[in-house]
Amino acid sequence: MSTPATPPTKRSQQILQTYRMAKTTDRFIGLITLGVFLVGAAVGFTLIWFLPGGQGVLKLILSIVGAILFGLLGAIIIFGRRAQAAAFKQMEGRPGAAASALQMLRRGWKTDAVVGFTKQQDIVHRVVGPPGIVLVGEGNANRLKTLLATERRKHERVLPDTPIHEVVCGNGEGEVPLPKLVRHVTKLGRNVKPPEITEILARLKAIDAQRGTVPMPKGPMPTSMKGMRGQQRGR
Repeated sequence: MSTPATPPTKRSQQILQTYRMAKTTDRFIGLITLGVFLVGAAVGFTLIWFLPGGQGVLKLILSIVGAILFGLLGAIIIFGRRAQAAAFKQMEGRPGAAASALQMLRRGWKTDAVVGFTKQQDIVHRVVGPPGIVLVGEGNANRLKTLLATERRKHERVLPDTPIHEVVCGNGEGEVPLPKLVRHVTKLGRNVKPPEITEILARLKAIDAQRGTVPMPKGPMPTSMKGMRGQQRGR
C-alpha cells in the first residue's frame, strides 16, 4: 500500500505560484535559473576541490555540498530578480499597480490604497513611514496635480508639522517608473521616528473617517507583490 504524498509546504507553493506567474511574461525563466544553478555549482565545486588541505571522500563530500550551496544561491538571486521584473511588467499600466508595488515595503511602513481618486481613475495612495507621509499618484499627470494638491491640504490640516512628499508613478518626465517606486520612496529620508509614526497614523483616522468608502477602480487589479516581498526577505 503506497503512502500518501506529503503536501507541499507553503513556501514551495509560493515559489511555484511565482514561477507560473513569471513564466507568462518571461518564458525562459526556468532555463536561465537552471543554467545559473549549474554554473554556480561548477564554480562552488571547483573552489572547494582545489582548496589546500583535506583529501579523499571528505574532500569530495565538502565539494558537492559547496556546489549545491553556490548553485542554489545563484539560482535564488536570479530567479527572484527575473520574477520581480516579470511581475512589474504584468502590472504596469493597470489601475492600482502602484499600490501593489508598495506592498513590498518592509516593516515600519503603512500603505493605504486609493485615498483619493477621480472619475477618470486617477488614483492617489498614501504611505506612512520614516520620510513622513508619501502621497503616490498614478494616472494622468495633469489631473493628478490637482488631486495631489487636494490630498496634501487635507493632510496638512491634521498634521501641519509632518513632512509630506508627492510622487507620481509613471514613465513620463519627472515621474517614477513602477519598478523603481519602492526604492524611490525608501530614499526620501528619515524625518520621523517610530513613536511619531504611531501618532501620525492615529491622527490620520480623522481624515479617513470623513472620507467614507472609496470605490476601487474598475478593471482587474494587478497581481499582489506580497510573494515578491517574501522572496526578497528570504521568508
